[in-house]
Amino acid sequence: MASPRVLTLDDARRIAVRSQLLDAERPGDVIEVAEQLGAVKIDPTRVIAACEHTVLWSRIGYAYEPGQLKDAVERDHLLFEFDGAFRPVSLLPLMLPAMRQWPRRESTRQWLDANSRFRSEVLARLRSDGPLLASDIPDTADVTRPPDGWFGSNQVPIMLDFLSRQGEVAIVGREGRHRRWDLAERVYPSDLPELDREHADRQWDERRLQAAGIARQKSPWTPVGMAGEPVRIEGLRSPWRVDPAALATLDEDAGGRVAFLNPYDGLLFDRPRLREIFEFEYVLEQFKPKPQRKYGLFAHPILMGDRFVGMLEAEVDRSESVLRIAAVHEFLPFDPEEDAMVREEISELARWLGVEVAEGKR
Repeated sequence: MASPRVLTLDDARRIAVRSQLLDAERPGDVIEVAEQLGAVKIDPTRVIAACEHTVLWSRIGYAYEPGQLKDAVERDHLLFEFDGAFRPVSLLPLMLPAMRQWPRRESTRQWLDANSRFRSEVLARLRSDGPLLASDIPDTADVTRPPDGWFGSNQVPIMLDFLSRQGEVAIVGREGRHRRWDLAERVYPSDLPELDREHADRQWDERRLQAAGIARQKSPWTPVGMAGEPVRIEGLRSPWRVDPAALATLDEDAGGRVAFLNPYDGLLFDRPRLREIFEFEYVLEQFKPKPQRKYGLFAHPILMGDRFVGMLEAEVDRSESVLRIAAVHEFLPFDPEEDAMVREEISELARWLGVEVAEGKR
């Protein structure tokens, strides 16, 4: 058996950046981004802009408008919302076999069994009156779960979340930040291919590797199983898997650019990989006490080419319609060209947001 190909750290970084659509060749639209990434994370924190919109802007650029995402979900039905992210419908056949076997946790099964009447009432209400907000559905639970930081005392959102994980209900759209629910049979396409669990899991591993480009062979952060091809990375001991399509186009490098990444961006999720191939120790300071913050509450990492070079500490002041730049934290001092590139991207961000740039804290 031939030895696995050995990649340099530069190779690994380029593969990861290009697979996340953060190189100089920008994607054309929301669907292209979602198909490649597999998921566009939803988070309401709007220090600059909500995560789902920042993720798309950082890939597409100024041509992205937030209404395009809403249209893709609610009008064109090419994306669907599940488990805190917008996903392409092409992933649904890979997800449904696992959804039908959910849950694994005994305590969750016991709660669902104890609330079988409540479950039936929620489904009946959606069938007769849906789509509905959670607040439109009475809480008639027989057994309750205590608030846990994700859910409050109302059991309806919990039941809807569990039913969505089983493929029984689905999110059809939103009113502001509130989700509208309906029966999955009225939301999801009816002509999806049927896959067995093993086949579906294998294809989903391949899609995860497609989005990552390169990942540890055994990673709880980016589980890819044995998808793709085995590789080694210079200086790292663990075996890795690489997406064959990304490997085949490694030398077709369109070059890099500057990108500001939302703290919940997918490129940042796999912290061990981030540390190993980007040599970037990323800590989100949102939940740190203010005196312990180094870069700010919700600073956005700055990617330049295939390197993280700093942190953008900024906030949109909507009362004055400005993007207020508290600091551009440079890991190493920028040269004049690098400084100009970062400043130009700040200007592009402000233009996309429809505000002016203002230096310094208010």
